[in-house]
Amino acid sequence: MVNSDPLETSVGGKLFRWGKHTYIMGIVNVTPDSFSGDGLVADVDACVNQALAMEQVGADIIDVGGESSRPPGLIYGEGAKEISVEEELDRIIPVINAIRKFSNIPISVDTYKPLVAEEAINSGANMINDVWGLKRSPDLAKISAGKNVPLVIMHNQTGTEYNDLIKDIISDLSSSITTAIGYGVKESNIIIDPGFGFGKLPAHNLEILRNLQFFKSQLNYPMLIGTSRKSTIGQILNKSNPKDRIYGSAATVAFAIFGGIDIVRVHDVDEMKQVSVMSDSITRGWFD
Repeated sequence: MVNSDPLETSVGGKLFRWGKHTYIMGIVNVTPDSFSGDGLVADVDACVNQALAMEQVGADIIDVGGESSRPPGLIYGEGAKEISVEEELDRIIPVINAIRKFSNIPISVDTYKPLVAEEAINSGANMINDVWGLKRSPDLAKISAGKNVPLVIMHNQTGTEYNDLIKDIISDLSSSITTAIGYGVKESNIIIDPGFGFGKLPAHNLEILRNLQFFKSQLNYPMLIGTSRKSTIGQILNKSNPKDRIYGSAATVAFAIFGGIDIVRVHDVDEMKQVSVMSDSITRGWFD
């Protein structure tokens, strides 16, 4: 399903005007097992300080997640363990409440569980970021529609087999978009994510980056991508420590912006904000 008017979206009272410049989503992982080595759990003050520091250096959204989405693979080994709704809420709700005391920055909740999403929004979150694209929990679309908050629909699957990678992802996202609209989600509240690193091999991830403009032309929704510190970068550059992947991450962010991406989800906000501003100046124009 192609969106006819993807010009702007309101997130927590802030108007995001798509195509003007790239927006930065800073990651706050309230987990003990984040792949990126930046997980913070049981330390609300540290999470809040991280979020506020990200805002100060240019984050437009803070993405708070309480359950690691680390996939299985050669670098990470076994994938992340699922946690209960109660444990996820215990991790993220105090953090969202605390951030909201100090800042009005839009907050995204990274979850595929409707109860978690609903409680997060009631506590001050403004967006749902679903790494399963409504496949695990279509009821997330009900929450998005009922609360009138944006919904990020990401492509994901359990295996890495495709008939035609790009066409398969587009078809899958189209199906999820149809589901969302069927539940009453406004088209202006839909953001898509091709799912770099989820159910994909490194070659798949690189092919996604090369085809971002095709995704945009076929679906015409604002696009988010999260390449930051991912294992594909580690494998290509032979960097086993995710924190050593900043230059590789910067390259993917710059290339994604050239491909028309609207939001980049990143760990290193200060550095990626600079990459974003420079890349936007080249691709979208710079005015003194």
